[in-house]
Amino acid sequence: MEKRAPYATRHEDSRGRYFEEAPSATRTPFQRDRDRIIHATAFRRLKQKTQVFVAHEGDHFRTRLTHSLEVAQISRSIARTLGLDEDLAETLALSHDLGHPPFGHAGEDQLDACMAPYEGFDHNAQSLRIVTRLERRYPLFNGLNLTWETLEGLVKHNGPLTGPDTPITALPIAFRDFPHLEDLELDQFAGPEAQVAALSDDIAYNNHDIDDGIAAGLFTVDDLMELPVVGDIFRGVRMEYRDLDDRMVTYEAVRRLIGLWINDLVDETRSRVKRLKPQSAAEVRALGEPLIGFSEALEGPQRALRTFLYSRMYKHYRVNRMRSKAKRVLADLFEVFLNEPQTLPPPWNAAAIREEGIGRARIVCDYMAGMTDTYALEEYRRLFDTSALT
Repeated sequence: MEKRAPYATRHEDSRGRYFEEAPSATRTPFQRDRDRIIHATAFRRLKQKTQVFVAHEGDHFRTRLTHSLEVAQISRSIARTLGLDEDLAETLALSHDLGHPPFGHAGEDQLDACMAPYEGFDHNAQSLRIVTRLERRYPLFNGLNLTWETLEGLVKHNGPLTGPDTPITALPIAFRDFPHLEDLELDQFAGPEAQVAALSDDIAYNNHDIDDGIAAGLFTVDDLMELPVVGDIFRGVRMEYRDLDDRMVTYEAVRRLIGLWINDLVDETRSRVKRLKPQSAAEVRALGEPLIGFSEALEGPQRALRTFLYSRMYKHYRVNRMRSKAKRVLADLFEVFLNEPQTLPPPWNAAAIREEGIGRARIVCDYMAGMTDTYALEEYRRLFDTSALT
């Protein structure tokens, strides 16, 4: 284990929480944030929210929960190697998908379309809304009262939110509803741990989608052989273990690919550290470019893999059929709840009945974004199946 890097985020210097609390006697502020995420209702719901497939398609495909755990494992490994705060990196990895609605990207696209007259829907903004407003577990405040560093990383893990061409007024309304948004230094990059979590997400879903796509029969090991780097790894495993079946070949190849991506990120980041010489997490934020990143040599193979997965997996006709059904389910549910708020369960119905226009739409959106795949399908059955009048 490497000693703490000078550019790591220091939990001793945390900017604190917006609602003052006594410190924990046994945990650092970031460990406490991690524990609050794990105990949150929104985190538990990730077990039945999907990445690509609908939850009932099979027990072995990844869900948002298993994906988040895989991202957390990768984040901790990279943070440990680079001398960063492992707990903060893990916290941001575990929380990065909290705002996703049911049915993966199809669900987000449809909810955004439903909310188009009401300033839209954005899953990153919804994550902030969940941890600052919608989770209600404490008597003195709404939300989880996370540290500044966790909120900043959650909001900006993909890069700055504002700039010369992007004023704060252009951000999704779920961001702008947070009263301390401007305090999060929106025109700068996130700290190093948040950058690690963001790229760990890329490592996890790119490589694990290979596993899920083969398991689902959307493409084969042979189909991957023409891809740069990925094909080389699969060929190497087949040559080394000539008697392995394709499932075992896939497991071994994906394991090696994850290691390859991690090692490239670590090497490239160390090269950038030598060039940029940041001496604090604040300097990392102010660099004007990411400190954490992949090498140019890996960018081409990564783009080729994404292109392959887009055409052979995300746009496969079987996935398109699931997306089509999922969108119809959410569109119909949104229309009923918006026009007949008394059909919402308590306490959502009372709040929606009191509101009109964008206020009511946002309540409906919050309710639907929190649904799991299975719950959304069950709500649809209850509302539209006339043989189930219960």
